[in-house]
Amino acid sequence: MKEQVLSILVENTTGVLSRISGLFSRRGFNINSITAGVTSDVRYTRITIVTNGDEQVLEQIENQVAKLEDVVSVERMGEHTSVARELVLVKIKANDTTRPDICSLVEIFRANVVDVFQESMTIELTGGYNKITAFLKLVNKYGIIELARTGVTALTRGSVDAEDVSDFYYEED
Repeated sequence: MKEQVLSILVENTTGVLSRISGLFSRRGFNINSITAGVTSDVRYTRITIVTNGDEQVLEQIENQVAKLEDVVSVERMGEHTSVARELVLVKIKANDTTRPDICSLVEIFRANVVDVFQESMTIELTGGYNKITAFLKLVNKYGIIELARTGVTALTRGSVDAEDVSDFYYEED
């Protein structure tokens, strides 16, 4: 089975996210991660879904999503043709003894300390799956109190889709 990131551009209408997730549920497709946010044009939302399956299943998912009302485009994001990132907030046990070591890891991974208490620190890290996983493995020895991950969001590299997408965007007067 192959993991695939799908970038879905949809009209920004009520219930569109529910219809897309409902399609996955009804068809028995798995969603590993889902994010959604308004684009630079408020009429459109970009939904990024990470799913998995063999080539036939992935093609079926892509085709069925594309048929849904309000879906403008569906694009498979390639590893070398797109930029994918995720955000994680992790609260770690920390005290006067362990805090310097944790801060060293934060610096190495270009993360940010966003909250500090006497017995804990909350770290914010943005990056790809491997970077986040490596960081979490290293800080796990200190004790992870709480963890929240946003899910993957992605865009194509360069200006590959700039002309295609510009057909859907307009400038307000």
